[in-house]
Amino acid sequence: MLPNVESIKQMRQKLGITQKKLAGMTGVSTSMINQIESGRSQPSYETAKKIFENLSNLESRSSSHKAGDFCSKDIVKLKPSNTLHDAIKKMHELSISQIPVFDGKEIVGVVSEDGIVKHLADVGEAELKNAKLADTMDPVPPIVDFETPANVLVPLIRYSKCILVTKKSKIVGIITASDTLKMME
Repeated sequence: MLPNVESIKQMRQKLGITQKKLAGMTGVSTSMINQIESGRSQPSYETAKKIFENLSNLESRSSSHKAGDFCSKDIVKLKPSNTLHDAIKKMHELSISQIPVFDGKEIVGVVSEDGIVKHLADVGEAELKNAKLADTMDPVPPIVDFETPANVLVPLIRYSKCILVTKKSKIVGIITASDTLKMME
């Protein structure tokens, strides 16, 4: 038994493919995919089966990627005793928008461009240079295992500045919004 035909558009969009690509994969016209998705045409059983098989194959391939495949292994770190000025300087030098804050080996928070801008609005520029990260950082970001399926990452990154990746209980990588874009390639 096949899924409901109305779910084709949602599945295709979730996988990030165009109607043209789906049409090419299934051997039907782009116009036919458009008509099926808009409800103007009902596909034959064989066409619907081909569409769902191709979507399913794509989904299984995309979920075979793991968090470890997309994380940046070079983690820039700051300490709670660093100042916001230190964070801004490091972000500017490295063209990054967030930095995890570690107290020794323990993650204690994250400093982000958003957080700095909010802090600037609250206290003003004069206080910015001397403000310690311990007083201004955001909470600890989500932490996932190296083997976490990649499709779990996108919803997490929507609500967080970054995701930290662990392997054998040790933080080994960081995933940012731009890293999740690598999944689309």
